[in-house]
Amino acid sequence: MTLITSRYGGQLRCHSEHGPSGSTLETDAPTDNQGQGERFSPTDLVATALSTCMLTIMGIVADRHGWNLEGASARVEKTMTTTPPRRIAQLTVWVELPAGLEPQQRALLQRAAETCPVKLSLEGSVPMELHWS
Repeated sequence: MTLITSRYGGQLRCHSEHGPSGSTLETDAPTDNQGQGERFSPTDLVATALSTCMLTIMGIVADRHGWNLEGASARVEKTMTTTPPRRIAQLTVWVELPAGLEPQQRALLQRAAETCPVKLSLEGSVPMELHWS
């Protein structure tokens, strides 16, 4: 279990602290939802969680096999619904793996990323589209 404590700071901003490490982050409502858009929004964090979870799981697999995954990247585009209720309509992720990986290595890394805990948690609730290069 991990404890994360969040508090509302006014002006549609929240401050959160990760219990185990003490690291903090702030969120802000996006400009299209009455905020200033100066920080990640809560739904931005969902998109970020997906891309970083995929990269992290691939990193675990790469480390286990002694493969160099440095330079791998993921870009995620979050699309919100245009009609109420407001929610994430789609997450589209583009994953770029480093050059020099064999096809079977790429396939194993892709399978691992597609079973990351965040993706599995969102499946059935948020449409996702993944692109690999």
